[in-house]
Amino acid sequence: MLNSKFSDRIEAGMIKIRTRFAPSPTGFLHIGSLRTALYAFTLAKHNKGDFILRIEDTDQKREVKGATEALQKTLKSFGLVWDEFYIQSERQEKGLYKKAAEKLVAEGHAFYCQCKPKNAKEEGFSSELRDPCRDKGLISGAIKLKVSDGKIVTYFDFVHKKNISWSTDTVYDATLLKTDGYPTYHLAVVVDDLDMKITHVLRGHDWLPSTPIHLLVFDFIGGKRPEIGHATDILSAETGKKLSKRRDSVFAEQFLDNGYLPEALLNFIMLLGWAPKDNRELFTLNEFVEHFDINGFQEANPRFLQDKLDWFNGEYIRKSQNSKLKTQIYKFFDGKYAEDRIGKILPLIQDRIKTLEEFETIAGFFFEAPKVDVTLFGKNYKEHLEKAAEAIEKEVPLDQVPKDNGFKVGDFFMDLRIAITGSKFTPPINESMLILGKAETIERIKTALTL
Repeated sequence: MLNSKFSDRIEAGMIKIRTRFAPSPTGFLHIGSLRTALYAFTLAKHNKGDFILRIEDTDQKREVKGATEALQKTLKSFGLVWDEFYIQSERQEKGLYKKAAEKLVAEGHAFYCQCKPKNAKEEGFSSELRDPCRDKGLISGAIKLKVSDGKIVTYFDFVHKKNISWSTDTVYDATLLKTDGYPTYHLAVVVDDLDMKITHVLRGHDWLPSTPIHLLVFDFIGGKRPEIGHATDILSAETGKKLSKRRDSVFAEQFLDNGYLPEALLNFIMLLGWAPKDNRELFTLNEFVEHFDINGFQEANPRFLQDKLDWFNGEYIRKSQNSKLKTQIYKFFDGKYAEDRIGKILPLIQDRIKTLEEFETIAGFFFEAPKVDVTLFGKNYKEHLEKAAEAIEKEVPLDQVPKDNGFKVGDFFMDLRIAITGSKFTPPINESMLILGKAETIERIKTALTL
């Protein structure tokens, strides 16, 4: 757990919790990043604190046009609304990072380097931890961290609930400010966290190797270092490896486009690395904020189970009010289907679909007459359909038709179902015909009789 004195001060209201989510605008929102944003938001709101959105766009070469606006839209769709918003490139224009880097040089914690930058992808990473320029006394160039040997840097990880340490003999002289005046992540993240009075930093496990660099920069710049926690990796259920955008479905927008509800996806990911004391599974965002416990973080890497996500989504669809769900389906299909008819259909299919996308698969026949495969019919289908059409015309109950004609009930209704829907597996056929209407129902039966 957290330092007890620090926790006591939080509970007493002496410290205002301030967390941040700091994505780079390089594309879609990774499911792991969404989880980080959720945890940071919840940690702040549970303690009546502030949640900050900070766009880290100092690597201008990797920035994707429109990605910042897309990130904001996606976060809002999940209800993760921020209290403050910052863009690093705008802060860079104010000279904040340059000033901090130059101060580190003046105090002997950093130095200028004029070595030609290496392309790590082409040339590989250097095995040399100490830069050849560190003792040259240069007065221009890129600015790098001057790491002293033989020291230990340590912090308490509030996710893993233990101290983690490194010897500086294993920490390299990292670049802090590039020659173009833009900071690297190592400098900008520390300057911003201190300037914005961030109390808790929650980030992905892949940032752990960079932590000793940041700890040194925190110490050298001075100020209250935030509590730090590294969330676990989310593993693929198929490979057992960390989720990969090349191999797995990993983007939040992709799941929304496939018909998953934001509240269901959020509920699913909140339990990928955190567990309540009572093993409860269903939480709205507000309920998660209310019941959140920072000691509920788990150390074991969770697996992304698609079947479990489908279960969550199905649960939320079944619990959703008709008025809300019909609007969600209407918008999901961009107005392709009439909203009032969607509302009439939902009671027949709401407990059958696991995603919004499945609405079209199961209920598409309500909007367009299907192409019927004649091989699906039984051998007496024409007789069945002729008698069904007559009964509908005369408004005779269809249950009476098999009795009056000696038909097998199951065979009769199966042929009728196929003629009207094009499938053997559909919503209740009698209720479906009521929605289609008498004229459309008879028209489909007559069309099937021509096959």
